[in-house]
Amino acid sequence: MSAYAPLSTSPREAVGPHYSLDALRDAQALSWRALERIAEQVRPGMRESEAVAIGHAALEELGMEKSWHPVLVRFGENTLKIFSDRSEGDAVLGENDIYFIDMGPVFLGHEGDVGATFAVGSDPEMQACARDVKVLFDRVQAIWGQGEVTGSALYARAEEEARALGWVLNLDIRGHRVGDYPHSVHKGGNLGDFDHLPGKGLWILEMQIRHPTRSFGAFHEDLLA
Repeated sequence: MSAYAPLSTSPREAVGPHYSLDALRDAQALSWRALERIAEQVRPGMRESEAVAIGHAALEELGMEKSWHPVLVRFGENTLKIFSDRSEGDAVLGENDIYFIDMGPVFLGHEGDVGATFAVGSDPEMQACARDVKVLFDRVQAIWGQGEVTGSALYARAEEEARALGWVLNLDIRGHRVGDYPHSVHKGGNLGDFDHLPGKGLWILEMQIRHPTRSFGAFHEDLLA
């Protein structure tokens, strides 16, 4: 039996028989540890493919069981790409640049999914973008934490908050389900299309922003828990 009962009765919040909120949180913690190990090793002059290889090694060292979505590392203009896009070439990280890491490993039979952005060098707008995407995430997470807001309303608020910070929110990225592997059998769909109060430990909140005139952006995601 599941150790957690969703807040709504929507089939989009269904979980498998082995689901555990504690295990999902532990999977997230291990995923964050792997992401931090990658970020510690990324340097200007490195190619995206080299950073991805570092990611695979970090996940294996931490005991990843499988990957439910591949490790993605986006440098420079590729930070404008969404998950389903291919990077333009094997980009090299510049001296003054921005990048994000996105990974979806399985630990303890549960799906981790984490993403974060970093800036290198001294470009003030890139530094601000990397900082503000986490600020935006925290603001939207706090709105969810107050309750009484649907997934669709949450992303409407996110767009307003992003604009207030001076960035453009990419609404092609609107969050998604996770759970005990594989969550996909439940067909959860996008969080931004969910017309109920999202339950804890079931949804990944994703924020992707871009500069209004320059060709770069930032990404952050974590579990609503």
